[in-house]
Amino acid sequence: MKIENSVVLVTGANRGIGLAFTRELLARGARKVYAAARDPASITQPGVHALRLDVNKPEDVAAAAALASDVTLVINNAGIAQPGGFLDVDSEDLARRIFETNFFGVLRMSKAFAPILKAHGGGAFLNVLSVASWVNGGELAAYSASKSAAWSLTNALRHELAAQKTQVLGLHMAYVDTDLTRGFDVPKSSPEEIVRRALGGLESGFDEVLADELTRQVKQGMTTTRPSYLPQTS
Repeated sequence: MKIENSVVLVTGANRGIGLAFTRELLARGARKVYAAARDPASITQPGVHALRLDVNKPEDVAAAAALASDVTLVINNAGIAQPGGFLDVDSEDLARRIFETNFFGVLRMSKAFAPILKAHGGGAFLNVLSVASWVNGGELAAYSASKSAAWSLTNALRHELAAQKTQVLGLHMAYVDTDLTRGFDVPKSSPEEIVRRALGGLESGFDEVLADELTRQVKQGMTTTRPSYLPQTS
């Protein structure tokens, strides 16, 4: 999948990683970039086409697919997170709300845009996942579970869309310096760095991008004697 002359739709494009995607896509020569957000007035990046889209609303997704029928690359970036464990009083409501965006939002977008990508020769989906797809320490329990589900969805789509030659890339990374991680005092990558690695992997034909060292360590550690997704002893 080549970025130059592509037509791209980015969800959650008004800030953070989504905003960084729109900037890098334009820099790499994308012909058109649809920058989608719940409030299109929040889109400030020059040179993009602001698009109203709440991935939780089927009618918004259908309207976006009708309007952006020239898309060749969909970047499923929109996501939410909230601290909390599964034994907290409100964990069921929290999990439903997070899954609605992080899993079902990606599913809705995939179903709506797969036929459009097929019509343009295959194209690609780039799904923004997380190292939390593989490790759940309980601090962000519902978020981690939703990213695990989105990882499984990404893997299934790769098989389902192979016949129409649609590339499906899963992007995994640890902490990124965005509003989502503002309260975490940990080392963070810049959104720009993550996006450059993601789009580089896409153009190289990769199925998966592990965008930072911690993510690579966790993935490698999943097959050790004490896998990285289990509590680690000192």
